[in-house]
Order: sequence, then C-alpha cells, then structure tokens
Amino acid sequence: MGRLAQTDGLTEIQRDILATVRDFVDKEIIPVATELEHKDEYPAAIVEGMKQLGLFGLTIPEEYGGLGESLLTYALVVEEIARGWMSVSGIVNTHFIVAHMINAHGTQEQKEYFLPRMAAGEIRGAFSMSEPGLGSDVSAISTKGVKDGDFYVLNGQKMWLTNGGTSTLVAVLCKTDEGASTPYRNMTTFLIEKTAGFGPNPTVPGLTVPGKIEKMGYKGVDTTELVLQDVRIPADRILGGVPGKGFYQMMDGVEVGRVNVAARGCGVARRAFELGISYAQQRSTFGKKIAEHQAIQFKLAEMATKVEAAHQMMVMAARKKDSGERNDLEAGMAKYLASEYCKEVVEDAFRIHGGYGFSKEYEIERLYREAPMLLIGEGTAEIQKMIVGRRLLEEYRISE
Repeated sequence: MGRLAQTDGLTEIQRDILATVRDFVDKEIIPVATELEHKDEYPAAIVEGMKQLGLFGLTIPEEYGGLGESLLTYALVVEEIARGWMSVSGIVNTHFIVAHMINAHGTQEQKEYFLPRMAAGEIRGAFSMSEPGLGSDVSAISTKGVKDGDFYVLNGQKMWLTNGGTSTLVAVLCKTDEGASTPYRNMTTFLIEKTAGFGPNPTVPGLTVPGKIEKMGYKGVDTTELVLQDVRIPADRILGGVPGKGFYQMMDGVEVGRVNVAARGCGVARRAFELGISYAQQRSTFGKKIAEHQAIQFKLAEMATKVEAAHQMMVMAARKKDSGERNDLEAGMAKYLASEYCKEVVEDAFRIHGGYGFSKEYEIERLYREAPMLLIGEGTAEIQKMIVGRRLLEEYRISE
C-alpha cells in the first residue's frame, strides 16, 4: 500500500471498509479502467460491484438501510476509487451529495421514501445548479418554478449534470418567487424522479436529457444537459417541504462535494505518483535507472510531499464537517490545494514517462486528461480562493 496518505485514528470498521474498497479497485477497476475510458463506456459491471459492496449507502443512516458512515469514511473511499478511475468516483459523488441533502434537509416522508432505495443503489442521484452561460454565478440562474395549485411548473435549461442520463433522481435548483429581497432566498430545490436514459423522458412529460456532452477526459460517466419545459412537480417534492431554502441546501451539498473533489485529487495524484516512481525504477538512461538521477529524485520528492499534504488537508476538512462545525474554509482550501497539486503531480509523472507518457498504452496519458476537470468541478480554483479569502477576512477582521 505504501507509506503515503495514511490516516491516523480510524476505527476497525473504517479500516475494513477501506481495505475492501482498495482490493476492489486493484482487482476490478484498474485492470479495465483505461480500456473503458478510451471507449467512453459506462462502467456497468463496476457500478454493480459497488452496489453489492453497499457503497451507495455508505453515508446513509442505518435506519434507512445504509452503513451510517462519516464524511471522512466517504472521502477516504472516494480517494481509493479515484486512484483506480476518477470517473467511477464521479458516479458515486453526486449520489452521495443528494443523499446527504435529503438526510440533512428532507422531510420525514422524503427520507423514508428515497433513502432506503438510494442505499440499495436502486435510485441513483444527480444534482443540478449550473446553467449555460452562468458558470459559478449561482444567483443568476434563470430556471423557474411557478406555483400552480398543488404543483410547481418548471421551465429552463440546466448544464453539467454528472449522471444526468443514468440517474433516476435529480435535485434541481430553480428560482421561485418567494418575495424575498435577495435572490438567494428565492431559490428552491425540487426532487425530480425520472427514468434513466436520454431523450424525452417517458415518465416525466416535458423533461429531456438531450445526450452526453463529449469531453476530453472524465469519460465513462455521463455529463449532460437537462431541459425542462412545463414540467409539473408536486409541491411535496420540494426538498424539506418549504420553498426558498434551495440555495442554502445546495451549498451544504457543495461543501460535501468539495471535500469529494479534494479526495478525488488525492486519489489521482497518488496513482500518478505510483506510476511515476515505478516507471523511474524500470527505465534506464546513460547506463543507470532514471530513478538514480538526482533530477528524477527531486521530482519524486516533490510529488510525494504534495500527495501527503493534500491528503492531510482533505482529512482535516472532512473531520471538521463531521464534527458539526462550519467547514467552508477548510473545504475550499482542501479542494484548491488538492486539485492544484494533483495537476502538478500528474504532470511530473507524465514528464518522468517521457515520450511514452503520450502513448495511450500508458495509464498516465489518461490521468493527464482527467486532472484538469478537478480545477473547475464544484467551483473553480478562483472561486475557492474567493471563498477562502472572504472567510479569512471574517476570522481576522480588525476593529476600526
């Protein structure tokens, strides 16, 4: 397993879960990941294996059929999965976020209805904030929900849904007119059940998933748009039952998601380090292994330090959230650091491979295309720095 990225203070159950996931990754994901990624093929067998392991219910409370594990356990599991193939971690990430939002903010009826089937992997979740043209400016969303008796009629277009096609439950953020003075209190999260697949949805009139968005990396998992045209949703499918709280519910989910992206960065960086240090001990130049050249040793030292630092910051952010404390500062720091370091570690491993790094026969080529997604997913690096900067000014404000 190696010395890097170890986590102190884990329970025996946590260690057993991680050992099981690590074994699954080594046997079921790594051997097929590159082939599936090059085909842009959905990893159906891997997903079925994760269902059998109970991973879709990892953080769902035991009373609803889940394992009731912490955000830390979830983050460490995601780190292991991303080490095998980042796209697979994306499949579980949006599911975890929606399950967290329902558990934290849903009505009792919503918890009892959704969570047991989510824990079993029968329902798989996706969530949707972004829209074409607005990027990170959530306050500018234009998708609207207009009340019509016991229903809301939704109209608009959403963008960048991970699992948009394969999911059967989507948490969608819309503007609703609650008469509030700020746009943030005029947003509502709707829980929309749908049939998996692309095109017009057979069970939700007016809802369409046009198709997969072609990407340079992060393949296998489907990334889609979502079009809503006069979609009628019962008022009891508002998350929490009360309109106007959607923005804050989504931001709570995004904090979990940012820890997840940090964990993904840690997993991809660790795999890149493993590939780099292995290749350096096999390849020879000028009469000796390239690992014996000081220039390569310097790279390995820098890579290992970044892997370790990112992992420890990610663990700190997860533990902060588990303790019930506000963790937007730590989650922003962890997401920013882990994604930047991941990019740098992957590039150094790519350089160590030399010309072979450009070949699709070598795993590092896939990682090189995957790492950039982490710089923009769940908020760009620039957004993270804005969040961190504002929180620091709150914490260190001087009296005038």
